[in-house]
Amino acid sequence: MKSRLLSLRLPFSRSYATRLPERPPYRAPDPLRSHPDRWQELPEISSTFIHRPPPTAPSPLSFTTAPASPLLKDGPTPAEGALPPTVAKEKGAKPRMTDEAIAKMRTLRREDPGKWTRGRLAREFDCTPWFVGKMVTLAGPERRRALETRDEAHAAARGKWGERKTLQADIRKKRKEFW
Repeated sequence: MKSRLLSLRLPFSRSYATRLPERPPYRAPDPLRSHPDRWQELPEISSTFIHRPPPTAPSPLSFTTAPASPLLKDGPTPAEGALPPTVAKEKGAKPRMTDEAIAKMRTLRREDPGKWTRGRLAREFDCTPWFVGKMVTLAGPERRRALETRDEAHAAARGKWGERKTLQADIRKKRKEFW
């Protein structure tokens, strides 16, 4: 009978904390209780004198309370003299390309995509490789040919891999299939 009652109670018992444990709030000790020399009995006038000094007395050398403190001045001070040079070079805006330049870029890319790559065309026409890719896209068969040459180069590089690296790549591929 007793084991049956225990089995009934188990589903209703918690196996986890109801809230995260936290540190209790800080309570500063009372200076009168911790330092008994701070109060004195005065029998002449039948009273008690309690002296509560501030926690820290202001120093005459304090930077925050002195009138000449830089923290009390209004607003930031303007920089005097020349500023140091910047670490990175400032890249100005690229000039707009004319329609003739874009047409020439397209013809060069179509003639020999292996020689006139996006990076080389970008250097030639002073623009970004992203812009070259947007303006000059390869047609279907040319694109397939370029992808095949790229895949062949990648397969040749993968052929040089060791057993462990090949195994890890296969595991990643299998994991991606089940994703």
